[in-house]
Amino acid sequence: MTRPGEDDLIARYLAPLATDPGAAGLTDDAAVIAADPDHDLVVTTDAIAAGIHFFADDPPAAIARKALRVNLSDIAAKGAVPRGYLLTLALPSDWTEHWLADFVGGLAADQAEFACPLLGGDTIRSPGGLVVSVTCFGSVPREAAVRRGGARPGDRLFVTGTIGDAALGLHLRRDPAAAGRCGLDPADIAHLHDRYLLPRPRSAAAAAVCGFASAAMDISDGLVGDLGRMCRAAGVSARVHAERVPLSPGAARMLAADPALIGTALGGGDDYEILCAVPPDSAAGFTASLARAGIAVAGIGEIGPGPAAVTVVDAGGRPLPLGLGRYEHF
Repeated sequence: MTRPGEDDLIARYLAPLATDPGAAGLTDDAAVIAADPDHDLVVTTDAIAAGIHFFADDPPAAIARKALRVNLSDIAAKGAVPRGYLLTLALPSDWTEHWLADFVGGLAADQAEFACPLLGGDTIRSPGGLVVSVTCFGSVPREAAVRRGGARPGDRLFVTGTIGDAALGLHLRRDPAAAGRCGLDPADIAHLHDRYLLPRPRSAAAAAVCGFASAAMDISDGLVGDLGRMCRAAGVSARVHAERVPLSPGAARMLAADPALIGTALGGGDDYEILCAVPPDSAAGFTASLARAGIAVAGIGEIGPGPAAVTVVDAGGRPLPLGLGRYEHF
C-alpha cells in the first residue's frame, strides 16, 4: 500500500485535530494564540522515544496519549489549564498508515478529554526509532503560576494519586514472572500495566495547586529524585514518611512480597502525579479542593530547613538507606 506523502499525511490525519482557529487548519507556518492581559502563558515540552520511554510495539494510541499527557501533567503542576499543543513526529522507516490512524485516534480522544487542540508542528523521517515531541501551552492567572522553588520550612508535602505503579508495571513487562512471585491477581497486573502505558495527568487539580500550594511539580523521574529537585530549587530539606506514601493494592502487594522493590516504586519514575508543598494553614483547603475535584491526595511528609536533602523514614522514624537518585538520560 502506498503511504501518503508529508502534505497528504498532514491534511488527512493531523489537520482534523487542529480545531483552534489560530491553527489555520495547519495551512500556515505558525499558529496565532490570542493574548490575554489577565493571564500568563505557560509553556512546556517533553519528548518520548522508542526504547527509552515506551516499547516500539506498544499500542500506537497509547504512545500518542502518553506523549500528550506527560506535557499536560507539567501544565497542571503549574496550576494552569491547557490551551493547545505542537506535535513533532519523527517516524521510522517502517511506519504504516494503519499505525498512524491508531496514533491519531489516541490524540483525538485525549484532545476531547482535556480540551487541548493541536496547533501545529512538524513531521520528519527518523533515522532510527519513533520519536514524539510535544510542546504544550497553558494559561494561568497572571503571576499565579506555582514554581518548584517556593517550598518553605514547615510546609506539608502532598502527592496526588498513587506512587510507583508505572515503574512496577514496567518491571512486570520486563519480568512477567514477578507477578506470580508477588501474588498479584489479574486486576493488579492490568492496573500496573495500564499505569505504565497511560499516565493520568491531574488537570483537574490545577485550581487547588494554584490556590493553595507554595511549590509544585509533576513526578516524572521518581518521587525521591524529583523531591530532591524541589528542595534544591528552594534551598530546603524534606522528610518523607514511607508508610504514608499512597500505593495501589497491586503495588502494596509487590512491596510486601519483595521489599527491595521500594527503590523501584519511589525512584522509578513515570508516576506523573503532582507533588506539592503546602503551608500548614492552607492544607485543609488544599485537600478539600482536591476532594471536590475527585482527586485522591495523601500527606507524605514535611519541609525543613536547608541544606537541600531528602530523608525517607520508616514508621519508627528511622532513615531508610534507599540510595535513590532519579532517572537520568545521560
